[in-house]
Amino acid sequence: MRVTVFGATGGIGGHVVRQALDRGYAVTAVVRDTARLDVRHPTLEVATVPALDDADALVPVLRGSDAILSGVGPRGRNDGPVASTATRTILDAMRAEGVRRLVAISAAPVGPTPDGDSFLNRRVVLPGISALLKDLYADLRAMEDAIANSPAEWTVMRPPKLVHKPLTGRYRTAIGGNVARGYTISRADVAHAMLAAVGDPATIRRAIGIAY
Repeated sequence: MRVTVFGATGGIGGHVVRQALDRGYAVTAVVRDTARLDVRHPTLEVATVPALDDADALVPVLRGSDAILSGVGPRGRNDGPVASTATRTILDAMRAEGVRRLVAISAAPVGPTPDGDSFLNRRVVLPGISALLKDLYADLRAMEDAIANSPAEWTVMRPPKLVHKPLTGRYRTAIGGNVARGYTISRADVAHAMLAAVGDPATIRRAIGIAY
């Protein structure tokens, strides 16, 4: 399988690249700065793209890909509508090249509050985060809308707080919703779930909550 990874130098994207290579996949890592990608492998190709604003420039990068995995998103709350703008460009390039499968990262506050969630999550954590980062989540909602209205065979992953911990492969998921009482998930395990979703038809055109 050949996959193309956007946001390949980010916290989740870097794990996606490494884990995909460990699975024996051929990987194209899309980066702005090759110096920030610390992975070397015989089946890794690196595509340098200055900005994700030109679908025509991305078409050759996607050629031959079976799936696109996107960890694209803002690094801070003042970065502007990074996720929605870049993802629309990626979707246009996918449509032009005929690539159908997309797995992208969103965030738990974009999804519904699950039944059985804790008082802490319902009344404190999620409302507080949503208010503090309202522009960021508005960007992610716009991204999800663009994905949902595209012809892609998409999956959107919605993690809660991301932490720096090793891969475990042990986490909970909720198709179409969020995980009740789910507070954290490691970037490595989110990457694991993204790669697992690529070949799982039950996740197509669905949002997936993921947490420990």
